[in-house]
Amino acid sequence: MPESRPRQKTISDIRWFHQIDLGNGVITPGESPNAKMVKNMRFPADLTGKTFLDIGAWDGFYSFEAEKRGAKRVLATDSFIWQNKSWASKDGFDFAKRALNSKVEEMTIDSLDISPETVGLWDVVFYSGVLYHMKHPMLSLERAASVAKELLILQSMTDMGWHMRPAIAFYPGSELRGDPTNWCGPNLRCIKAMLKLCGFTRIELVNRKSIAWKVYHALKWRQISEIQRNRVVVHAYR
Repeated sequence: MPESRPRQKTISDIRWFHQIDLGNGVITPGESPNAKMVKNMRFPADLTGKTFLDIGAWDGFYSFEAEKRGAKRVLATDSFIWQNKSWASKDGFDFAKRALNSKVEEMTIDSLDISPETVGLWDVVFYSGVLYHMKHPMLSLERAASVAKELLILQSMTDMGWHMRPAIAFYPGSELRGDPTNWCGPNLRCIKAMLKLCGFTRIELVNRKSIAWKVYHALKWRQISEIQRNRVVVHAYR
């Protein structure tokens, strides 16, 4: 008897994180409102002729978005999600890439292994939702910065917002919202200082959450420490 091929997964078979517009009115049922986040992140409207590296791509929304906005080459990278070390997998990325007939390149690589030797140099590097998951945040940021020729877009959870000096909160367990993959919470001053040490000459804060957002999360998680936490987007230029 001929071997039967495995059934190709459908949208409903996949646990999505990103909301990706696949066309014809089909949007993947992810948890992250990416269309809104693109505006908040001030994601470049025109990437014509640019190269774009996505570190921690997950389902690939930002990789595919860069392609739509004209990037001549896009590389999506991930390790933790794509190697099934969490509740998600690479299935979402693979499905969306097929559905969009995308030419986005892909590489399974840990963020700490990013370097000019492993991935090359890129005009724009997108580093979102990665930093606070790192046991070695400075090292991870140095790796991302080492391949950014023009612009690094960084989005991260922050903590210790009331401290007047650069500081990082460390979570050895699951102190941050019950998630053991959350390791650190640098404050904004620390992020800016780290980026300067990485050689960026202009650092611009483009978005951070409101006081109402912080109060909401303090009530939701029943932790007064949430008042010091935020989520920021920073653009760092060479």
